Amino acid sequence: MELFLNVLTVFLTLFAVIDMPGNVPLVIRLRKENGKIDSAKSTIIATVIMISILFIGQTLFRLLGIETFHFALAGALLILNFGVKMVLDIESDADPDPVPVSIFPIAFPIIAGPGTLSTIMSLTQELPDSVIIAGIILNSIAIYVFLKSADWIQNKLGIVGITIIERVFGILLIAIGMKILINSLVLSIDFATKSMT
Repeated sequence: MELFLNVLTVFLTLFAVIDMPGNVPLVIRLRKENGKIDSAKSTIIATVIMISILFIGQTLFRLLGIETFHFALAGALLILNFGVKMVLDIESDADPDPVPVSIFPIAFPIIAGPGTLSTIMSLTQELPDSVIIAGIILNSIAIYVFLKSADWIQNKLGIVGITIIERVFGILLIAIGMKILINSLVLSIDFATKSMT
């Protein structure tokens, strides 16, 4: 019973951080701009990133000489960029040799973003790896369902409904990005101050 509750805790925590229901308007927008999104590829790549960070996150950050808040700072800027584009209805310029949208920005940073990866790293302090992996896999199933259902949701809501939701979630995305940015800046300044003393 305790194992089930721990897996459920990991699943719900990551589901809240990833926020696939809130990301549906962004997925629809990216699909409109770039055409087909490979739901399976996005899910698999995001899952590999999440499980990889579970094992190599702290070591990798130590080798690179960066802290978790530095990683979150970079992610916050990307989130702010997406949020502004959603609110102002700015379409991305066509890239002559683009990275497939299924990889960037769907797999990273929308799904396996700084918030998600930081959360996974923090969960390792409290729970065994096997429980965290189980929670990640359950989230991957939910992610795949939401990605595959984006068109169905669009058909149900219509153009006006999607546009309204896109603007609302764009503002929320900006707010989330600002929160991560401010928190990361505070931690960064605090870290720099302690380093100098």
